[in-house]
Amino acid sequence: MWTKQYKKRRIGRFVMPAITVAFLSYFGYHSVHGEYGLEATKKFQAQKAEREQKLAVLEVKRKALERQVQLLSDGSIEKDMLDEEARSQLNMSKANEIVIFN
Repeated sequence: MWTKQYKKRRIGRFVMPAITVAFLSYFGYHSVHGEYGLEATKKFQAQKAEREQKLAVLEVKRKALERQVQLLSDGSIEKDMLDEEARSQLNMSKANEIVIFN
């Protein structure tokens, strides 16, 4: 019967734990600092809040424009609205009028 005798090396015990630590360190780092990590999530949330504010401002402007369009295209144009739009577009007024632009 043939037997092989060899001396156990101490380094062999540390290979698998070292690979595991390297693997976990790599993925742990990228879960915090990666493209979709925790740091990027904070930036995305700040960007979302900023864009929601812009959306609210644009919605207010849109409602104002819709109101103007409704007044102009109601079938019967209101004379005040027509006069205001015409003066605004033509940039004209009477000699005795004071014009205040919004």
